[in-house]
Amino acid sequence: MNKTQGYQQTASQRSARLCEIISTLKKPQRDYLNDQSRFVVCACGRRSGKTHIAKIRAVLRVTSIPGQHFIAAPTYGQVKKVYWQDIKTLLAPITSAKSETDLIITLHDGSEMHLVGLDKPQRIEGVPWVSGLVDEFADTKPQAWLENIRPALSTPGMNATCDLIGVPDGLNHFFDRYENAKIDNEWSAHSWKSSIILSPKEIEDAKRDLDPRTFRQEYEASFETATGTIYSDYSDANHTDMVFIPGTIHWTHDFNFFPMSSAIVQEHDGRDFVVDEIILDHSIARDVAREFIERYKQHKNCPVIIYGDPSGRAGEKHGQLSNYMTLESELRGAGFQVTRQVLPSERSIRDSQASLRARILNAAGERRLYVNPKTAATVDRGLKTAQLKKGSTFLEDDTNRTQHVTTALRYMTEVRYPVGGRATITIT
Repeated sequence: MNKTQGYQQTASQRSARLCEIISTLKKPQRDYLNDQSRFVVCACGRRSGKTHIAKIRAVLRVTSIPGQHFIAAPTYGQVKKVYWQDIKTLLAPITSAKSETDLIITLHDGSEMHLVGLDKPQRIEGVPWVSGLVDEFADTKPQAWLENIRPALSTPGMNATCDLIGVPDGLNHFFDRYENAKIDNEWSAHSWKSSIILSPKEIEDAKRDLDPRTFRQEYEASFETATGTIYSDYSDANHTDMVFIPGTIHWTHDFNFFPMSSAIVQEHDGRDFVVDEIILDHSIARDVAREFIERYKQHKNCPVIIYGDPSGRAGEKHGQLSNYMTLESELRGAGFQVTRQVLPSERSIRDSQASLRARILNAAGERRLYVNPKTAATVDRGLKTAQLKKGSTFLEDDTNRTQHVTTALRYMTEVRYPVGGRATITIT
């Protein structure tokens, strides 16, 4: 068998494998796969197969249209993790060279597939691209499409194509492209829900884990309006008259000088009850610890689990006394049994907020966080009034004094009920 015959055989095998994969697709997925529009926007739910199909589209393009092609994601790390291994495998039979550092695959005919991180959108410029794919488009810089990507697709005579895919994230630049794709003749838009792939049980589990707005966005590909109120599902239906009952104490903190805010939470039958709060102006960790000791000195037999901002660990690597070490020292000195559950670094603020919203009300209609408005009045008011920073879809307006204790609450829920997988915690 000569080299040409071997190349034809491996190409034929690759084509057969792609046909096998394509045969399993649902109609909305096949419609996206076969779309010949110049620009295609695909807004779909999590784990719905959109990235899988986008990989196939990218491979079909680079193997049928000579030239330079790219696959991009918000960062170098993302595009390498999600695409590099699969693209290498799919193109292996016709690859002549590849760079593991630059993430470039060169084919036998001289065509190239580049994987690019858009943390610096300028990386996309200066190349006569034939086609492109941008994943997690909602997480790219808002100006990247108009200022960097679109101009890079305008090489005379190329008529370069591009796919923009991802999960909706509010009414941002992804929403703008999706809406534009519905009316522009050069564009087309596709969308489908996660339920096209996932089992009914997986969908029901997701409803229990997520608040309604996050569920609609993540699993039903809905472009949700980011309301000014962060915890808009919180209401009097989350009120309780439950007071402290001797048992495990979940004590969660936001270390802020004005005010230093913390909440006392207890779990009963799978539900969380905020039964107390400690809100002190112009105070430090030692003041809060001593206030706690005074209030709960009759309950030293109750285990105390501490949660809070990862920044409260500052100084520990250098042998300095951190906020958490101060709390633990004071409480242990008073006879309490203390455990710390704090993330080693801050997770996504969006995921942190979503973990709290899902306890307030999930997509299955269940409320699993309750607040006693008499003993935790600041928590109650904070959850009702916590606002987004003007112009942001997730940042909190930290000028609201009552909001600090709601931040403390989400530090607890992101450890105990994390969105997107189990959290890694520090236990002492």
